[in-house]
This record gives sequence, structure tokens and C-alpha cells, in this order.
Amino acid sequence: MGSDFYTLSILPFAPIIIKICRAYTNSQEDFEDYYQEVCLQIWRSKDRFNKESEWSTWIYRISLNVCLTYLKKNKNNTQQLASDSLPPEAVEDIKSFKDESINQLYVAIRQLTETDRAVILLYLEEKSYQEIADIIGTNANNIGVRIKRIKQRLTKIIEQVGDLHE
Repeated sequence: MGSDFYTLSILPFAPIIIKICRAYTNSQEDFEDYYQEVCLQIWRSKDRFNKESEWSTWIYRISLNVCLTYLKKNKNNTQQLASDSLPPEAVEDIKSFKDESINQLYVAIRQLTETDRAVILLYLEEKSYQEIADIIGTNANNIGVRIKRIKQRLTKIIEQVGDLHE
């Protein structure tokens, strides 16, 4: 992968990729594998980007597809990919995950269904209902109701985790 492509077309979206990968992994090693695979798939598919949507939408779609594919693959196969270290730019973004409240949120998000994880991550990125629908391939009309239900579920999960720690 060319460093110019990475620097100009992937690195500005690293926080998005990191958040999505983090929501679908439970270990640093898995996270690094997912992150690297997302970057590789973005590079491989760059020539298929048809400019019908925003580049950020393309990044979201690829990130979610890679994570969902790996998640299914890892459920069926315990063999893990070899992991290299992340680029220094991505490591800086990960440092923000040391905040305990953010960790609790990600623990709760990981308990959601695969699709609900995608919806709430996109919502947290302040994507419009239409953008969320386009990215996950659904109708924008039901996104608002879905987000409300997801928030209620997350609140219950976080409260239950809090009750366990008391």
C-alpha cells in the first residue's frame, strides 16, 4: 500500500476505523488484525469507489464488512491471523480508550447484535439517519426507532455492569 494513499485516504479516517474495529474485537491482537485488514481492503477496493457516496461512507462500509466477516470467520475458526504493530498515528487514537467510561460503553456495545453495533457507532459519529441507512443497507425510516431502542438497551447493560461492580 502506498504511503501517500494511506496518508491521504485512510489516515484521516483512522478514528472511524479504530472505533468500528474496537467494537467488534475483544483483544488488542484481534483489534490490530481487523485494523490492518480494513486498511488493506480499502486499498484493494479503491478503484471500485464510484463516487455515488462520500469517501467516508465507503470507509464505513468496508470497515463494517471486514469486521463482520472476521467476526463470523473467528466464530467458525479459532485460528487467528498474525499481527503486526499498528502505525504510530493509530496508536495515538487508541490512547483515548483508557477512559473507563468509554471502556464501559464499548463493553456494552459489544453485547449488541452486529447490526445494532454498526447503527450505534454511526449514530455516535453523528451520521444522519439516511447516511446510516445507506451504510448498513436499510431504510432510513426505521433508524430513529432503532436508535432509541439501542440506547435503552445500552443503558440497561451499563446499569447491570455498574450493579455488578458495587
